[in-house]
Amino acid sequence: MKSTDTFGPILHDLASTMLGVARESVGLMKRSDQQLSLKLNRTQEWEVYLEFLRVQFNLVDRLSAFHIPIQDQREFMNSLEDTVTAQLRTALAPTMSASEVDEMEVTLAIGKTVSESRQIYERYKFVVTEESKERDEFFQAFAIRVTGKMGASGNKGLTSSAILCASSVIPALTKLFEDATTASSQSTSEEPVAQEAQKVSDSSEAASQESSGKAQVITLVRVMSKISGEEIDSWWGIHPQFQRDLQPQEAKELAQHMNRVTRIIGERFAVVASLAQASGDQPVGHA
Repeated sequence: MKSTDTFGPILHDLASTMLGVARESVGLMKRSDQQLSLKLNRTQEWEVYLEFLRVQFNLVDRLSAFHIPIQDQREFMNSLEDTVTAQLRTALAPTMSASEVDEMEVTLAIGKTVSESRQIYERYKFVVTEESKERDEFFQAFAIRVTGKMGASGNKGLTSSAILCASSVIPALTKLFEDATTASSQSTSEEPVAQEAQKVSDSSEAASQESSGKAQVITLVRVMSKISGEEIDSWWGIHPQFQRDLQPQEAKELAQHMNRVTRIIGERFAVVASLAQASGDQPVGHA
């Protein structure tokens, strides 16, 4: 099967990330309202877990359109469904007795999750990597479903947590696709060209180090985030000389892009920091 042969590594990484995000997101939702978490039963937690998988399947489906040839997309998503199912069965096995692990039930649950991800979320039309009103409505609808499954419809705190968990996974999923695309392009390039490029690179580096005595790295733009108690601050800075060299319009465009980058990084850092603080030294997944 072409997808498993060609896209094996990214299928594995996507499945691991999706399962990790779903697991940690359920934990974060419970920690957001500990009183409510005491009332949740096992079935409710499982439904919330599947809802996080449901929205991620839809996000991956949208992202795949930018990175997977259109003739391979259906096969790719089918293979992702199989990979998620296999990894989920493996993850459940150590925590349940042999009689409790029904492989067919897991297979059917994931199959239904994928099918419903299209039925429920496909009607929202937006570019997944760009902010828009439609994308906000997509995540709002998802959060309403999650809080409803938790028996806490209208809970603003849980709604915000659900939106943050789901939206912050987009950069991680995008990076997996971009890395896979880059690796594929590099592997198909001709070896002589790569060797010649390496020679040029080595010569340039050697010449630079020889003239200066030591290679010098200058940071032109930097994004930083820090935790202060319960608050998380994110900001960006620019090298003074670089700032002086920019034209007014260039500086304005850079500020617009960096403000957006800083917000995205800040939101992602907030999720990772929350998970890390709550889990101690335990792994927080791939997100």
